[in-house]
Amino acid sequence: MKIVLATSNKGKVREIKELCQDYEVLAYSELIDEFEIIEDGDSFKENALIKARAVFRALKHKMPTELKNIVVLADDSGISVDVLEGKPGIFSARHAGVNANDKENLYKLIEDIKEKNVESSSAHYTAAVALVTSNSEFCVHGWMYGTAVTKVVGEGGFGYDPMFIPEGHNQTLGELQESVKRELSHRAKALKLAKIILQTL
Repeated sequence: MKIVLATSNKGKVREIKELCQDYEVLAYSELIDEFEIIEDGDSFKENALIKARAVFRALKHKMPTELKNIVVLADDSGISVDVLEGKPGIFSARHAGVNANDKENLYKLIEDIKEKNVESSSAHYTAAVALVTSNSEFCVHGWMYGTAVTKVVGEGGFGYDPMFIPEGHNQTLGELQESVKRELSHRAKALKLAKIILQTL
């Protein structure tokens, strides 16, 4: 069975490949041309399903005979900061604007927290992982709790990792070793549940 990822985010592709080594994992762009997917859902679950369905439909159009051995996997994830009333949430990937990169989003979030006259806030990451096959759909979630800080520390990871300290640790995700991050990761927790579902397909 092939897992086709409904993302072109290199950081996500790398992380999911590492966590799903028992399967052949491909980014959808390795099979078909990349295309824009409008994520207009109101939750991480809705957006993950929107992405997975869109890629499945595109694959069905381009390579209909190969679909029985394919599962499309999409994840939607983000950070919710308590002092910002849960923002940026589902808008984490475009917090600083539609075409913003990771660094721009990171520094915009730091600015927003500082505007509340605090240096840190409790926060959490959410990941929704959707699976779409020719005859079924599933969605599972994972969470990671901790503290968002206004100081960027560490070179590792991607996204908001250098400003997030997970519960039980005193280093940011940008500083922690990959093996430690994998144990803590919201995406890893959701993927563990997704892998249980994959075994039944």
